[in-house]
Amino acid sequence: MAALIDGVRAIQKTIGPSARVAGMGATGSGRLLAGCLLGADVVKNEITAHAAAALTTEPSVGTILEIGGQDSKIIFLRQGTVVDFAMNTVCAAGTGSFLDRQAARLNVPIEKFGQYALLSRQPVRIAGRCAVFAESDMVHKQQMGHTLPDIVRGLCEAIVRNYINNLAKGKKIEPAVVFQGGVAANAGIVEEFKRQLGCDVVVPRHYDVMGALGSALLAYEVMERKAGGQATSFVGFDRLHRDYDARSVECDDCVNACEVIELRADGGLVSCWGDRCGKWSAVLAKGQEPSLFARTERDQGSRGEGLKLGAQRAEKD
Repeated sequence: MAALIDGVRAIQKTIGPSARVAGMGATGSGRLLAGCLLGADVVKNEITAHAAAALTTEPSVGTILEIGGQDSKIIFLRQGTVVDFAMNTVCAAGTGSFLDRQAARLNVPIEKFGQYALLSRQPVRIAGRCAVFAESDMVHKQQMGHTLPDIVRGLCEAIVRNYINNLAKGKKIEPAVVFQGGVAANAGIVEEFKRQLGCDVVVPRHYDVMGALGSALLAYEVMERKAGGQATSFVGFDRLHRDYDARSVECDDCVNACEVIELRADGGLVSCWGDRCGKWSAVLAKGQEPSLFARTERDQGSRGEGLKLGAQRAEKD
């Protein structure tokens, strides 16, 4: 949450006090928190956001390859519509954080990592299915005397091979192929995708922020459709100076025992999410900060008892 607030404040400093925010979009793994904290006009998953951005860069895109700092995904589109996708959020092998760690271990600047791969004459084979095994294999290849460029190129080959085998899983990768995410800055990975796929790979100008770009485009569409020039739901930069706190509460109202996330500002409840039935998340209207539990008792009758129990447990914790 602190990083999000710092980022928005940096934006405010960049655009100046006179700039007006016309719309706000949120995406990514923390999109629900960001949407509540900032008052987003649209909250969409990463698949939708990346597809929206890719279509503006390459309208004929058929496959999106995305490798970020913490996860990777592949998105299949047909005639401008997402028809399938797959994500890897479990193993770190092949992600940007893994490459950063290996570059540091090899004493190679990460911005030059891809260039080292292009200098290779005889790449070695690295076991890339697991981050731990890949690192062990690289150490072994170093001990055997292989050159640094050959090891780096072997790692790039392993990452692309693992990506295609695990995410594509035999599905047809159709052009145009667009490569997004921070790892698209790695020239060695880009060349390996071209070689192993046997086709050209497009790297967009804003490859590293395509999710944010797509979210902004989706917010723009939403604001265009709003009747009467309705104002954005963005809470404003001044609201970010409040004292925010997020905590979890276990609901005891049914056997689901949902872990509900509460977002509070200056001690008051702003919003909540994480419940399967909507019992909690539907209580608060955007922009209001009533007492969740009092309103629940009034509007939902006996079901408020479970929410009161959850509130009592939260206070004890």
